[in-house]
Amino acid sequence: MLTHSFIHLPGIGQKTEQNLWKSGIRQWNQWQEKPQVKLPNSSLPELATLVQTSIDELKNGPEFFSSRLPGNEQWRLFSHFRDRTAYLDIETTGLGQDAEITTVALYDGDKVHCYINGRNLDDFENDIWNYDVLVTYNGKGFDIPMLERWFRIKLTQAHIDLRYILARLGFKGGLKGCEKQMGINRGALDGLDGYFAVLLWRDYINNDNEKALETLLAYNIEDTVNLERLLIEAYNRNVLATPFGEELIVQSPDLVCIPYQPDPSTMERLRKNLG
Repeated sequence: MLTHSFIHLPGIGQKTEQNLWKSGIRQWNQWQEKPQVKLPNSSLPELATLVQTSIDELKNGPEFFSSRLPGNEQWRLFSHFRDRTAYLDIETTGLGQDAEITTVALYDGDKVHCYINGRNLDDFENDIWNYDVLVTYNGKGFDIPMLERWFRIKLTQAHIDLRYILARLGFKGGLKGCEKQMGINRGALDGLDGYFAVLLWRDYINNDNEKALETLLAYNIEDTVNLERLLIEAYNRNVLATPFGEELIVQSPDLVCIPYQPDPSTMERLRKNLG
């Protein structure tokens, strides 16, 4: 989809982009010296230069495009940089500035990587630089700032935050709500939320309950791998609204085998403690 995009160019919004498509300019290599479309606030020589720059930058990574695309249009990066994308979700001890990161789940479309406070959490700081695009749900407001504060780093990768992309498609209600609206079933993990994840971590720390940790990791990973399914659904719905949508459809991935399983007895005990 990225090579069909023009909204990253100055002065070109969605309406002008659609008019360019209608006029026959559907990809960068079809750009014309004098397009038969009104281009407000734009210089034709400047646009021609930026179109050529876009062609050149495609091989260098997503930074040129992500810095110019609106937040709810970052989905356009997906198919071109899919092999350099990581789906990311964190769990913490709370929401305040003094909260600690407990676990991080990272999924690259092939393998799941887990990072656990007190074990291998520091490995995340090295591994995250293997990816050029990060996908989160509400990561702009929570996950990314928390990771940057915890590790004292600046995550400079392109960022696809599904909260904004799904909201524009009409899907709201948090990650779990969006999943349910799209027919994603969490099975035994259905009903668990961020607060329950805090309780699982406390149970692991206070009672040395490995089953609580495994349940927490299963929950954290479920959050992460479902991001890929949500992104593909959002991507396909968006491209189908274009004149060339059928050409760009991405197939849904196979279900990921999660290496940890939730422990029913631990969940039941914690639920009873909640009243």
